[in-house]
Amino acid sequence: MKKGMLITNGFVGEESFKSLFRALMEAAEKENIAIEQQSNDSLLFDIASGEPLFDIDRYSFGIFWDKDIMLGQMLEKCGLRLFNSARAVALCDDKALTHAALSGRLPMPRTVPVPQTYKYVGYGEMAFLKRAAEYLGLPLIIKECRGSFGKQVYLADTEEQAAEIIRAHEATPMIMQQAVRESFGRDVRIYVVGGEVMGAMQRSNGRDFRANIANGGSGEAYVPSDEEKHLALEAVRLLGLDFGGVDILHSQEGPLLCEVNSNAHFAGMEKSTGADISGAIMRYIRSELEK
Repeated sequence: MKKGMLITNGFVGEESFKSLFRALMEAAEKENIAIEQQSNDSLLFDIASGEPLFDIDRYSFGIFWDKDIMLGQMLEKCGLRLFNSARAVALCDDKALTHAALSGRLPMPRTVPVPQTYKYVGYGEMAFLKRAAEYLGLPLIIKECRGSFGKQVYLADTEEQAAEIIRAHEATPMIMQQAVRESFGRDVRIYVVGGEVMGAMQRSNGRDFRANIANGGSGEAYVPSDEEKHLALEAVRLLGLDFGGVDILHSQEGPLLCEVNSNAHFAGMEKSTGADISGAIMRYIRSELEK
């Protein structure tokens, strides 16, 4: 069996991440996959020459559980097979890119990017906000394009509140989005591995419009409809993911794709549903390596 590495971020030390990495390493051992955990700060490259500053010949694949896109691209340039690919992670890590990649292919909330400005330049009179609010309706959701666990997602009840949020994040890539009221405080997370639905849970939060468990929400096993499963499977396929978590909103028009997570945490999913996500990921990787 080829030797690989679990690529993680060297600057993230929360216990939830450590627990997730332990679960992946244990699952790899059960599947007889030779793997070492390596952090991104130990995998340095000279990007001018493409020369790695570590012994890359020891490895032939990587489980890319980070969002250091440059690192992923350089590893792939050296011939490593990454699960997930740098391109797929990049598309998921930027919510605007996710929606643009799936535009016209899958149902999603109405979404308008915040026009780009520059640090210390600002947004001027923000005439764009009035046009966006008329199109999206109020309240509206504002999201930083890069964010996790719902921490960079904001609710604006008025244009004034929206302007305050956007000005406070000057030059940060953001999107403005239709607020799907019937899904406030609840959504569906579907975990897909190797083109198969491995588990689904409904997340609920009675104290916040964001359903994320990290924000105090709770999860319970959920049986997705055929339409929801199709939406999740197509999102993962179109974005080129080997595995990922797909968040779906309830709406009067049917399920809407909210976002796609390339490195979705799965402890809550496993606890709520009994699904063996880490094992499924490793079994899929083993099958791909054996081809």
